[in-house]
Amino acid sequence: MDIRNIAIIAHVDHGKTTLVDQLLKQSGSFRDNQHVAERAMDSNDLERERGITILAKCTSVVWKDTRINIIDTPGHADFGGEVERILSMVDGAIVLVDSAEGALPQTKFVVGKALARGLKPIVVVNKIDRGDARPDEVHNEIFDLFAALGANDEQLDFPMLYASGRQGWADTEIDGPRKDLSPMFDLILRHVPAPKVNKDAPFAMVATILENDNFLGRVLTGRVEQGVAKMNMPVHVLRPDGSVVETGRLTKLLSFRGLDRVPVEEVEAGDIVAVAGLSEATIPETIAAPEVKEPLPSTPVDPPTLSMTFRLNDGPLGGREGKKVTSRQIRDRLFKETEGNIAIRVSESPESEAFEVAGRGELQLGVLIEQMRREGFELTIGRPRVLFRTNEETGEREEPFEEVLIDVDEPYSGVVVEKMALRKGIMQDMQPSGGGKVRLSFLIPSRGLIGYHGEFLTDTRGSGIMNRLFHGYQPYVGPIAGRRNGSLISSEDGATTQYSLFSLQDRGTLFVDAGEKVYVGMIIGEHSRENDLEVNPVREKKLTNIRAAGKDEALLLIPPRKMNLEQAIAYIEDDELVEVTPSAVRIRKRYLDPHERKKRERSGSVD
Repeated sequence: MDIRNIAIIAHVDHGKTTLVDQLLKQSGSFRDNQHVAERAMDSNDLERERGITILAKCTSVVWKDTRINIIDTPGHADFGGEVERILSMVDGAIVLVDSAEGALPQTKFVVGKALARGLKPIVVVNKIDRGDARPDEVHNEIFDLFAALGANDEQLDFPMLYASGRQGWADTEIDGPRKDLSPMFDLILRHVPAPKVNKDAPFAMVATILENDNFLGRVLTGRVEQGVAKMNMPVHVLRPDGSVVETGRLTKLLSFRGLDRVPVEEVEAGDIVAVAGLSEATIPETIAAPEVKEPLPSTPVDPPTLSMTFRLNDGPLGGREGKKVTSRQIRDRLFKETEGNIAIRVSESPESEAFEVAGRGELQLGVLIEQMRREGFELTIGRPRVLFRTNEETGEREEPFEEVLIDVDEPYSGVVVEKMALRKGIMQDMQPSGGGKVRLSFLIPSRGLIGYHGEFLTDTRGSGIMNRLFHGYQPYVGPIAGRRNGSLISSEDGATTQYSLFSLQDRGTLFVDAGEKVYVGMIIGEHSRENDLEVNPVREKKLTNIRAAGKDEALLLIPPRKMNLEQAIAYIEDDELVEVTPSAVRIRKRYLDPHERKKRERSGSVD
């Protein structure tokens, strides 16, 4: 059977996973009476909640006697580790773009990688049924984007389809019959080349996705680059430097059929397959027949740019809300994560019972913390820090910069420009984008964006959209002003009272409600001034036997500002931590004891 391997590239929320659902249905991969969850490819709870694809997934459909392996790639730049490897398995790419929003930075990130690999893209302008669709302008934007990314003439001569993933149709003309997705299937067969592989050479493949299965153990997915793999055949695993990791047998071969993985006896070069039976092989090592002595080329991954300290939860409430609370359990879980997620690096921290976790951005590390929290872990997390490096030629200190694209209503553009300038952002471009909106483009140090997103939403009354993309390392630009307000710190243990919180409302913005557990050193709100202030949120009203008329009217509390995990991590300063448990996210001072804090302040040390 002929094979085509294709990746679907799109920005977050441009309809990629919905389109894959329709491709599966129309190719007959689902039975007519089979119940399929909406967005079947986003199987992870976090993916469904956030509406983003985090893990690359493979599915397979058959169209006119050709097997089409479709890989749903992550759209977010923080998951670049996944994207790099996926593109090495495919021979073509569908670039899916929203008909109103056009090409956005995350699309640019993955498309840049795809063009550099020589893939010839098919462009699909999706959501053509939107009221604010502007397909012709989007077509021109995509052409300009490809040209800016260094596409060759063949790549610039891309075929184009207009589609509605939700309604399940695609057409070569904007006013075509809009019947089904067969024009897309046919275009894939015509435009995407069959894999260029050598079926007669000894078996070899590069591991590109790793997962752990309760029954099969380590399952490695990749494309067979050469030869034929058979059940129980002996293999060895080679590192990129050519050294042998282990030898073993392929105890299970799994091929993709629809959304399922089906056991098969053999697979040949060009097909995407999952193998089991190896205990140490990982990404991006070569699994090959024993006679293969040289590893296959594998793609280097962009380096981590951000680091956080994961610590044991040593607060007074530690161990009450989670099942996994020891540093050994945290250590084992973090190192297990690095086996499958090569964009994350873990190292022992100089602090006791703490680990440095480096990744591609706040979102990627936030997803890891959220997964651990749901698994029953209790942690405290330090403020994110960017990873600096020294330029070997000039000796200059360099830091990561990001390209930021902001769509905002015109009245709010001034405050955004002002805030970005304070954070050392350099404006690259400013132009109207229609409908009373302005599109702003900035180059800004990654440090400057830590904690800015919440402020940005407040400044733009929730109407602004901000997209960011790793740009590269540039010379260090000096200190950046951080949060201006101090904290309201609890001076007592206990449960907060309405009476006490009512009297504290004038001092700043509260983060807690009446009846919540607090402890000494926990941050219960943001002070309206620059200094920290210790307050008693658990004080109760003194009871007397005298009742004065009108004195006991209801105490009305302003609703507290509740932060989710990402907001809390972005909010904290260097001397603060986020306490994460399965049932709560709290903010606290690193040193809970006020005397210890004062001593550290005097010595100028928060570590």
